[in-house]
Amino acid sequence: AAEEAKRMLGRTLVTKQTGPAGKQVNRIYIEDGSGIETEMYLALLVDRQTGRVSFVCSTEGGMDIEEVAEATPEKILSFSVDPATGYQAFHGRRIAFNLGLTGAQIKQCVALMGTLYKAFVDKDMEMLEINPLIVTDKGDLKVLDAKVSFDGNAIYRHADIAELRDTTEEDPKELEASKYDLNYIALDGEIGCMVNGAGLAMATMDIIKLYGAEPANFLDVGGGATKEKVTEAFKIITSDPQVKGILVNIFGGIMRCDVIAEGVVAAVKEVGLKVPLVVRLEGTNVEKGKEIINTSGLDVIAADDLKDGAQKIVKAVKG
Repeated sequence: AAEEAKRMLGRTLVTKQTGPAGKQVNRIYIEDGSGIETEMYLALLVDRQTGRVSFVCSTEGGMDIEEVAEATPEKILSFSVDPATGYQAFHGRRIAFNLGLTGAQIKQCVALMGTLYKAFVDKDMEMLEINPLIVTDKGDLKVLDAKVSFDGNAIYRHADIAELRDTTEEDPKELEASKYDLNYIALDGEIGCMVNGAGLAMATMDIIKLYGAEPANFLDVGGGATKEKVTEAFKIITSDPQVKGILVNIFGGIMRCDVIAEGVVAAVKEVGLKVPLVVRLEGTNVEKGKEIINTSGLDVIAADDLKDGAQKIVKAVKG
C-alpha cells in the first residue's frame, strides 16, 4: 500500500468532480479493506423548501445518485426531520426498512442515523453524503466513504474544522478573492462578470447564456465595496486566461456607481486591458460613474441596460 501511495502522490487525478483538467494528488488516505455484502446510499442535507434537515437514502449505493433519481426515482427515499422534535428512533427504522436491513442491522441503523444527525446539526453542515454505506460480509453496518460540506457562514464557530482547510485544493482565484471578502466562483466560460448582488449576478450570467456565450465566473462585489476591493476584483477576472471579454453590471443602491467606476479605471490602468470591456451602470451616483469612465481615456463600451450590455459583450467576443 505504501508503494502504491508513493506512485499516486504528485500525479494528476481526473474525475467527474475535478473536470478535464484534473487535480494534483497531495494526500492519500489509506484504510483497511472491507468485505462488502451490500452497498447503499445515504445523505443528510438542508431542504431549502422546508427549511429542515432531510435524510435521503437508496438501495443503489456506489452509483451517481443523480442518475438513480432520473432513471429509477422510486428507489430513493427522502424525508425531513421536524426541528421541534429532532431525530427520533422511528426515523432510523424507516431508513432501515427502506434499505432492506434486518435483525441487528436495524438497531445499528437507528444508532448511526442519530449520530450522523447530531453531527450534522452540531457542526453546521450543509451536506453529509455517504456513498457507499455498506453491510459487511460479517453483517455489520459501516460507513465506507463520506463527503462533508460545511456552512462557510458558520465556520467561525468551529475552529477545529477551520484548521482542516487545505488551500492547495482550492482555486487560486477563489482563494485570492476570499482575502477581500469577494464572492467569486470560477466557471468554464469566456465572459468575465463583475456585478453587485447575488441575484443580479445570477441574472447577468443567465442573460449571457441566453445570447449564446458562457460566463467565466460568478463575482458579487457586495454592497459595501471600496475602490480597492473593486480593483482587486477586476484584477482577479483579468488573471483568468479563459476570459475573452468582461461585462461590468452595477445597479447602485448602497453600492455607488462612482466607486465602481474608480475601481475599474484604477485596475485597467494597473493591469492593462487586452479584451473588450462593456460597462452598464445604473442607480446611485450613476452620472458621476459614467463621467469617470468617459473621461478615463479607456476603450470602454457603454451599455444602456442589462440586455444591451449582454448583447454587446457577446457580439464583441463572438463577432
